[in-house]
Amino acid sequence: MKGIAIGFSDTSKEILKRLKKTEFINEIFIGSSSPKDKKIKDSVKFVKPRQILREKWEKLELIIFVGSVGASIRLINSLLSSKDKDPGVIVIDKKGSKIIPIIGAHQSNIQNIAFQICNLFGGEIIETNNSIDQNYLNIDSFGNQWGWKRSGDIKDWSKLVIKQSNKKEIFCSQLSGNNLWKTSEAGNTITQLSDKDYEQKKSIFHISIFDNHKNTWHPPTLWIGLGCERNTSKELIEDSLQSFLATNNLSPLSIAGFATVDLKKDEKAILEISKEKNLPIKFFTSEELSSINTPNPSNVVLNEIGTPSVAEAACMIAAGQGSKLLKEKKIFKSIDSSKSTFGAVTIAVSESKNQYSPLTGEIHVVGSGPGDISYLTNDARKALSKCSIWIGYKMYLDLIKPLKRKDQVMIESNLTEEKERCEKAIKLAEEGIKVALISSGDAGFYGMAGLLLELIQKVHKDFRPSFEVHPGISSMQLAAAIGGAPLMNDFCSISLSDKLTPWETIEKRIAGALLGDFVIAIFNPQSLERNWQLKRAIELCLGYRPGNTPVLVGRQVGRENQSKSFFSLDSMPLQDIDMLSIIIIGNSKTTLVDEIFLTPRGYL
Repeated sequence: MKGIAIGFSDTSKEILKRLKKTEFINEIFIGSSSPKDKKIKDSVKFVKPRQILREKWEKLELIIFVGSVGASIRLINSLLSSKDKDPGVIVIDKKGSKIIPIIGAHQSNIQNIAFQICNLFGGEIIETNNSIDQNYLNIDSFGNQWGWKRSGDIKDWSKLVIKQSNKKEIFCSQLSGNNLWKTSEAGNTITQLSDKDYEQKKSIFHISIFDNHKNTWHPPTLWIGLGCERNTSKELIEDSLQSFLATNNLSPLSIAGFATVDLKKDEKAILEISKEKNLPIKFFTSEELSSINTPNPSNVVLNEIGTPSVAEAACMIAAGQGSKLLKEKKIFKSIDSSKSTFGAVTIAVSESKNQYSPLTGEIHVVGSGPGDISYLTNDARKALSKCSIWIGYKMYLDLIKPLKRKDQVMIESNLTEEKERCEKAIKLAEEGIKVALISSGDAGFYGMAGLLLELIQKVHKDFRPSFEVHPGISSMQLAAAIGGAPLMNDFCSISLSDKLTPWETIEKRIAGALLGDFVIAIFNPQSLERNWQLKRAIELCLGYRPGNTPVLVGRQVGRENQSKSFFSLDSMPLQDIDMLSIIIIGNSKTTLVDEIFLTPRGYL
């Protein structure tokens, strides 16, 4: 994204620097009537706002002003042209407490960006459109979050939005793409139509691969199979593809990617088109292509490269299981080789059952903290607001449910389905959707981050959706905090669950921690099925530490029934400890005085 932020005074400097760290803002400036008299200070340039806006306006996607709404409007007023061309504009006060999207809240991702900034700064978003107050679906922008691209005149979309705001019934005809959006509370406000009765409705938008409707969102489900003579010109391929799609009423906005034989890995024109359109290209061997039954095999091609089909077979493989060959191959040849278009190209297209856009998909592994949403970091809140889908264990999702917007979707799963959750997140991100994978505590502490990254490593790096891990407060940290400061010196954490780690290894780790005199935090201490491991761990501890070593047992930390109890190592009530408990065992220096649990750092 190309975005700038402009502050109206020196006091906006800190907010500007924080904005520069986000993915939205490339450059930051402070407005000044005489910038020549000001030096660049702390990497913030002083500029004349009108001048910098005139220079950059047409290239920008986002402008954030830090300061007065009135001053912001006066600056941009003469530059505004149309909803589909103007950059989005957001105004923030210098404390970051009020975030106001004033331009582009409907026509792009500006509203979602405003939500993310709001959560990052811990501020309040001030919205004036009907979608927030009345829980409407932003029909002219929501598809961006689902990996789709929009076609149709902006005026037609605006008419639809106006009808929606006037409480008119809005209809949708969806023929392709992910349909989970319908399960959101906002999605339920849209009446779904079949492909047979939509023609009778006027207040309608479409979700399809076709290019013959006014208001349409286009999921990326089309795979373009390409075969060409060596060194065919880029112009011929582009012109032929445009003609092929137009003839068949297919939208170029629905292209998921290109597919061809691996002999074309160095075909310059194909590579350049793929790069310019920011679309993936998949290569297949002659053997792979030969295994596909196609309607138009060619003996000439078979004799040349060892497979009877390139374009048809390649697009069918790329589209995956359950796909169909939508349009059979067509050969385009240059008539006049003296022109810039030369060579020959064969084009076919398949429609995939699932949309595909891994280069725009994202996975955000969110550590949701120990329970209460007050422990959720602003960075985690920002990630949650960015994502269309939240995936997690039902109990963890319930804890953060108050933060969910009406247009977001939750996918719940059971406690033991960690792998399935990760695989689902990867699949949805490959479709171009932004997904939050929820893990309690910190996702990197016995959480979902490790498993997700193991699985995502199996995806080829060229087709791998981006991912980010957002740390959270661990139950170990909170238990330590409510007990005092037992982790002030060297410590370690050990899980007593031997479902994934052999007990022999766990015992070695306990012995090593005891030998090193570490404070030990114990996770997963005991369950109905594992009822002897904790007793054995305590026995090991008593072999190294005296029985009066102080111990903290925290239960349900960060949740409604939170409790803490102090014991000595030889008086722990093992029968009262379960999987909702976390144990912190002191080292040789740890003290418990007046219920203050403390491991001195050594300052005194």
